[in-house]
Amino acid sequence: MPIETVDAAGSRRGAELLLDVLRSEGVRYIFGNPGTTELPLIDALTEAQDIGYILALQEATVVAMADGYAQGARRPAFLNLHTAGGLGHGMGALWNSQVSGTPLVVTAGQQDLRHALSDPLLMGDLVAIADPVVKWAREVTSPDQIPVLLRRAFHDCAAAPSGPVFLSLPMDVMEAKTAVPAGETSTIDQRAVAGSLDKLAEKLAAIAPGRLALIAGDEIDASDASAQAVALADLLSAPVYGSSWPAHIPFPTAHPLWAGNLPTRADAIADILGRYDAVFALGGKSLITVLYSEVSAVPPGTQVFQLSADVRDLGRTYATSLSTVGDIRASLDALLPLLAPRVADRAAAFAELRTRAETARTERRAKLAAAADAAFEDPVIAPLVAAREVARAVGAETTIIDEAPATLTHLRTFLDSASTHQYAAMRGGVLGWGMPAAVGFSLGIDRAPVVCVVGDGAAMYSPQALWTAAHEKLPVTFVVINNAEYNILKNFMKGQAHYASVRANRFIAMDLTDPRVDYLALATSMGVPSRRVTRAADIAPAIEAGIRSGGANLVEVVVRAS
Repeated sequence: MPIETVDAAGSRRGAELLLDVLRSEGVRYIFGNPGTTELPLIDALTEAQDIGYILALQEATVVAMADGYAQGARRPAFLNLHTAGGLGHGMGALWNSQVSGTPLVVTAGQQDLRHALSDPLLMGDLVAIADPVVKWAREVTSPDQIPVLLRRAFHDCAAAPSGPVFLSLPMDVMEAKTAVPAGETSTIDQRAVAGSLDKLAEKLAAIAPGRLALIAGDEIDASDASAQAVALADLLSAPVYGSSWPAHIPFPTAHPLWAGNLPTRADAIADILGRYDAVFALGGKSLITVLYSEVSAVPPGTQVFQLSADVRDLGRTYATSLSTVGDIRASLDALLPLLAPRVADRAAAFAELRTRAETARTERRAKLAAAADAAFEDPVIAPLVAAREVARAVGAETTIIDEAPATLTHLRTFLDSASTHQYAAMRGGVLGWGMPAAVGFSLGIDRAPVVCVVGDGAAMYSPQALWTAAHEKLPVTFVVINNAEYNILKNFMKGQAHYASVRANRFIAMDLTDPRVDYLALATSMGVPSRRVTRAADIAPAIEAGIRSGGANLVEVVVRAS
């Protein structure tokens, strides 16, 4: 029996109108954690069999879960938080989403506006709270506004530069009756082709073979332009580096021209880019640095070319020889035919460069494997070995969500996949993204298996995700890399010879011991089966079994501390 739309029913509550707009926008799930102010929406969902409610147990977890869904499904996600307190809980996760450019329609229930003057419990200025971490924020003051504002939110969160938008939904607005129709979804083609592509083709063609490097930024993934990026690299036999702090690796890690992700210090980036006469960055924010160094990431004499849909990222930090604004996929489709005839006479030189790249890749991977083999029988598992075994167990197809600083760099070097959508990481720097994002990713890719690699410290920021994974019966394998310390912080301190901590060999608030966290007990409390691994040889079998189980499970891998 076909579902009757609320438009056909005449006057209805604002909450029912909102659901009809969501339905027409293709929304399958609402991510949320409800409170009193969200109850009109929860009640309206009772008869909405085609929209599921994904319950998370804390608002930061809600946001990261929706973020993972949006990235996995490659479409905006809709989430509903609980008034001022819930929105506050979610702010760190919203910061991650803003930095990553994740398209989210964020809503929160607001107190009934009719008694706002009496300062009721839960009342807060939600628009002002949300404003710093969203593209725009607004409060809906009438149910008649819902169709326009909600459709505007879906459009604007996905338009470049993509990112979260926010709507405050007062209880009285959601309860009020309206006869306003839900309207229709607009069809908007946002793929603008960049200008000056003929000039860009000339400049790129003028660079000698082997003297140009490409940087594959996250925007390639958002634009679904991985095939075009591969075609460009193949045409020029140019090495391809990933962003220094990526949300994705939008280039096949099995490709011979893949050179790995750039480091996160400007001086180390400069050491690499200094090998080339020019770099062509596809997408913005590719050279994010974490710690300060006195040199520029782009050394003198290295030309910079850029292509991005976000004009704010062009020439922002480094002077460019030519930067142009446009959708990466559409623009590369236009650029490649202009560039190909200009470099056709260099086919032999490019073929030689590709052969060298294949040889270098083989040697690089053999050296990595030898290093892992040498440490394989160590009494305590080395992070390098753990990373190799995780990559081996996961294989080339299963999605990996990574928030494990101790193994993160190693794991990326072991990836060997033709897929350009296998890997995602936390870009904003606020811990707690990984576990709930993995839940969202699985939902976004039609409940397919996902492996979440998470540090023991990061796991404590949003362990509530375990419950949702179990509740939704999702095939997510959580791999907790446990070194019982804040490893990345302690190692930084150890590198500062002038620190008193180094002289005293005492690192305050760096160790997760006395007592150690029992991750198996934590998983059990959330309904998730688990096991602990202390031998390198057991890592891959445990993860493989977890993936085969088809359900939520946790594997704790105890690794060597710093």
